[in-house]
Amino acid sequence: MAADGAVEPGPPAAVAAPSSAPARAPASGRLFRPISAEDEEQQPTEIESLCMNCFRNGMTRLLLTKIPFFREIIVSSFSCEHCGWDNTEIQSAGRIQDQGVRYTLTVRTPEDMNREVVKTDSATTRIPELDFEIPAFSQKGALTTVEGLISRAVSGLEQDQPTRRANEDAIAERIDEFIVKLKELKQVASPFTLIIDDPSGNSFVENPHAPRKDDALVITHYNRTLQQEEMLGLQAEAPEEKPEEEDLRNEVLQFNTNCPECNAPAQTNMKLVQIPHFKEVIIMATNCENCGHRTNEVKSGGAVEPLGTRITLHITDPSDMTRDLLKSETCSVEIPELEFELGMAVLGGKFTTLEGLLKDIRELVTKNPFTLGDSSNPGHTEKLQEFSQKLDQVRRLWLVSTCGPGAPVNRRPHSLSCYLLNI
Repeated sequence: MAADGAVEPGPPAAVAAPSSAPARAPASGRLFRPISAEDEEQQPTEIESLCMNCFRNGMTRLLLTKIPFFREIIVSSFSCEHCGWDNTEIQSAGRIQDQGVRYTLTVRTPEDMNREVVKTDSATTRIPELDFEIPAFSQKGALTTVEGLISRAVSGLEQDQPTRRANEDAIAERIDEFIVKLKELKQVASPFTLIIDDPSGNSFVENPHAPRKDDALVITHYNRTLQQEEMLGLQAEAPEEKPEEEDLRNEVLQFNTNCPECNAPAQTNMKLVQIPHFKEVIIMATNCENCGHRTNEVKSGGAVEPLGTRITLHITDPSDMTRDLLKSETCSVEIPELEFELGMAVLGGKFTTLEGLLKDIRELVTKNPFTLGDSSNPGHTEKLQEFSQKLDQVRRLWLVSTCGPGAPVNRRPHSLSCYLLNI
């Protein structure tokens, strides 16, 4: 077999019907033996087959061998003694590797031209200095050398030159100039780079210093792309389609419930709201059309914070009563001037204003039958009535200062909690 191990493309050989010529079996022992010229027992298997050039019988030889520091391959060679046609190619005897491989060889000396190269059908060969590329699946696989790869490329370009000179002389002249540049590479007058990129991972470039590192050879393994998977005939796994997440920030969800006062059917509205400079909260509001009862509740839309928070507000101006206020279920409220303290989970979570919170506290005191009803303790009743009067006094002072004589009625800011209750 020639050093380049490859010839010009042509019609392949086809196996003919069984003939009287027996096939020569390989020597006994291991099926794949390391390739070596000194191994006399390693003989190819010969099969008589049909020549697709002259349609007469030729001979196909198959050699199962192993490349040192690489893997097993099948070398096939066909020759026809009638018309002289011959063809040589290789096939990987293993599976397609999990990753692709890229060999980058810097050719500096004539010895580098003699390195063994296994190039599969799916490998792409490039020489960046000449802007030259041999695409994948444009040539059969070959067991050759670096010089053989260049000779094979030269033979492929020279094959159709007579036709080009007759039809397109300008293009033929440029190709002739390029062929001269390729032939000059064999002299290694200056270093050049040879890149073999094989998505199947079955190509190989010899390291003459193995198992030591070769400074002139860089081997890169990479994950194949979906296009490369399809090119190799592999069934690429389709990316999982993530379900589209429904954006609930611009929607008001409604579900049926019963009124907590009259137990009549009612609707509860729920909305996810982003509080500026704070976090997301879930606001739920119920409006009963039967008795007119309205409630609102706020729940946190995020995780529990690692630290608690204490907020102290000094009310010095009537406008402080219009501040937006978010009270969680685990929040307690204290008013030292009124000697009042509200425990956790009493009013639930609320998103309202300071005025609205005071109003809810008053209703909690006055509408509870156990505090101001017939079953209440007279001593406790007097204290709660006094506390209720103080709350009313605070609210009246705020109303007079904001909507008193001479003040415009629309001066009072719109309450966000009232707007949310009317969703």
